[in-house]
Amino acid sequence: MKLSKQLTEELISNAAQAMNNSYSPYSKFKVGAAILAGSGKIYRGTNIENASYGLTICAERSAIFAAITAGEREIQALAIVFSQKDLGPLSTPCGACRQVMAEFAKPDMPVITADLSSGKAGRISKKTLKDYFPYPFTPKALEKKPKKKSAK
Repeated sequence: MKLSKQLTEELISNAAQAMNNSYSPYSKFKVGAAILAGSGKIYRGTNIENASYGLTICAERSAIFAAITAGEREIQALAIVFSQKDLGPLSTPCGACRQVMAEFAKPDMPVITADLSSGKAGRISKKTLKDYFPYPFTPKALEKKPKKKSAK
């Protein structure tokens, strides 16, 4: 799917708004995400940390789960924003988020990342889900295959 400049900016803006609601008292690393669902509606999510770190949820999954809760089943695009002041390599979705994306998106789904450390979207990267996750575990892996008859 090819995203227009306007839609890309709208997704980044929605992700930035979601980032403002981040609950990240431990890492201090705020992240926001916005997805374009199959219906055309945009859903937001942010990272929510917990003192029991394993219970933390990333912004990407938060947005996807909000969409699924609303009845969506397809994700067409995803934008992720953060403020990465050290200017190291851009952050990317974690493995758990990539797996959840693969459940609800096609491999060519656009994934946009943007650094907001300058106060506006900078260092914008546009890739696809398959760039981040070329060999996902999908529902096809769970399909039962007919047993081959043995030659006697």
